[in-house]
Amino acid sequence: MGLSSLSLMLFSICILSTIVKFHLVVANNNLTGNVSPQICNLKNLYYLDLSNNKLSGMLPQCLGPGLKKLSYLDLSSNKLSGMLPQCLGPGLEYLNLANNSFHGILPQRFTTAGCDLSMIDVSHNKLQGQLPRSLANCASLEFLVLSNNQFDDVFPLWLGTLQKLKILAMRHNGFYGVIGQPKKNLHFPELRILDLSYNSFKGKFPAEYMFSGSAGRGITSEQGSYDSYDHYLHCSISITNKGIEINYPKIQEDLVAIHLSGNKFVGNIPEFIGKLKGLRLLNISNNFFTGSIPSSFGDLTVLESLDLSHNQLSGEIPQQLSQLSFLEKFNVSHNHLTGRIPSGTQLSTFDITSFEGNPGLCGDLLPKKCENPEGINLPPSTTNPEGSGIEVDWKFALAGLGSGLVVGVVLADVAITRWDEWFLEVVDMLITLVKRIRRFRK
Repeated sequence: MGLSSLSLMLFSICILSTIVKFHLVVANNNLTGNVSPQICNLKNLYYLDLSNNKLSGMLPQCLGPGLKKLSYLDLSSNKLSGMLPQCLGPGLEYLNLANNSFHGILPQRFTTAGCDLSMIDVSHNKLQGQLPRSLANCASLEFLVLSNNQFDDVFPLWLGTLQKLKILAMRHNGFYGVIGQPKKNLHFPELRILDLSYNSFKGKFPAEYMFSGSAGRGITSEQGSYDSYDHYLHCSISITNKGIEINYPKIQEDLVAIHLSGNKFVGNIPEFIGKLKGLRLLNISNNFFTGSIPSSFGDLTVLESLDLSHNQLSGEIPQQLSQLSFLEKFNVSHNHLTGRIPSGTQLSTFDITSFEGNPGLCGDLLPKKCENPEGINLPPSTTNPEGSGIEVDWKFALAGLGSGLVVGVVLADVAITRWDEWFLEVVDMLITLVKRIRRFRK
């Protein structure tokens, strides 16, 4: 488009402000300068996309009350700063302010009658403080992305009132405390993606409370994807998948992910997670989980990435995990696991770094090899019950039994194949013996 100044552009299009529904899309154009207050003269502006430019400065305070018909606002990936307008347009459905330098708090006034928001993304800014409790009035909210800010608050249990919430991303903030279960029946029936990584949450993780609905328990392809929704409802999100932070510009509806890395969660890994048949990504690394790896994880047949590293897990790696044919990322390093790594399975395709830091593990992939052949468990050496002090070492007993069996088979074979020769020799010996006896008597 060749534009360099947003103010110049707005001046040239003011004549269009009388259009009933006015769309203004100037994304990816290297626009510079501030967002001019002139934009508030576009009273019928319905759709505004100024993303991926070089706009700077503060937003005009009139942006909210002055644009009452505004439904879609995308100012992401600019150089905007300052505090956000505390009053947003009552008809706003899509709000994307990610990747800027906004500071201060989120707008505090979200009323039941005036909140139509279905998507909020304010990630990668410098926002602080607590989340506004009035967000619970946004009954249509599906996507809430708060990642990479400086929020300082407990887990927002009250968001459980939002029956349509599908994505809750809160990573890299200052959220803290135990995630309890509220007295009221508040839960997240549609939640598919939960990212709480790199905060200060502690205590046990209430998986059943967070995923009590059917959303994570298997989604058929007939349900489609968010790609098929209107463009102003799709949401992009960054998730650490397979050890790499990946940006998903459009979220498929069948993507179910739980990311808890970098907190202080304790206790056993919830068995309930094994019931989330649609789960594709699970990362609970860098916590204090104890106990064994649930064998029910073998039922997560579409699981692509499993990271349990840097915890205090013990016991053996369940054989059931060998059933996970879609698994591309697997990491159980730096725990207290013991026993044999299931061989001849998908797990054998991962390198040593997936298992290191577990001195009790053995297998073909590790420097420590397992002593006994797979599938043979010899009983321990025993002492004669009468107290004779004679010990029976079953390794030598089995070796002797094997040797005796081989000798017996060889002798039997010889006896059968050379029977005629032996019979004649024996008869000849008997005749010779009889002759000698007769000579002796004479």
